Amino acid sequence: MKFLSIVFIISAIILIAYSCTCSSCGNEESVIPYSVLSKADLFVANQTGSTFFQNYIKPDFSKIKKIETGYFIVYNLFIPEKPFVSGQIRFSVDSLGNVNNNLEVFGIPQCKEFPEDCDFKIDKEAAKRIAIESGLEEGIKEWKFGFLYDVVYQKYVWHVLSTLSESEGEYGYRASGKELIISPSTGEVIQKNDWKIN
Repeated sequence: MKFLSIVFIISAIILIAYSCTCSSCGNEESVIPYSVLSKADLFVANQTGSTFFQNYIKPDFSKIKKIETGYFIVYNLFIPEKPFVSGQIRFSVDSLGNVNNNLEVFGIPQCKEFPEDCDFKIDKEAAKRIAIESGLEEGIKEWKFGFLYDVVYQKYVWHVLSTLSESEGEYGYRASGKELIISPSTGEVIQKNDWKIN
């Protein structure tokens, strides 16, 4: 009986000692096969170029997860020497790592085919100067700036919003204004639009 108690206690201590106590326990990262992640890496690197991929794109293991059809893959894009360049890449793959093109493929800069689109020279201050020079209306509140991936143009852009009117009442929030879409590589104003929330 004493021998069984000692074996039980030792087993419990070993179980506790080798149990996962880190904050990443329970994340799906531990179930993602290396071969699947390698194929996903290659899919992105084939579009960005391997040097750009290795230097600026990293998997976000806290957001990668197992889904019914395979895996939802997320990468973070960040250029340390240009901190305004920050984005998210996301897509789904099957259990073998093949990309599901029937689902969203988002945020991959096409640096290999269009290297000029990945030479990010225009920071927030430069984008602000360009917006002023382009005649973007000042509006009733500070402009909103976003460095983001534009699904229409399939590249990263500066998105500048000017709010010209705003109200909130029994019909909810309403606002309108102008937006500028600016190339962060050339400074070109790609488009100027009206926006409205009813």
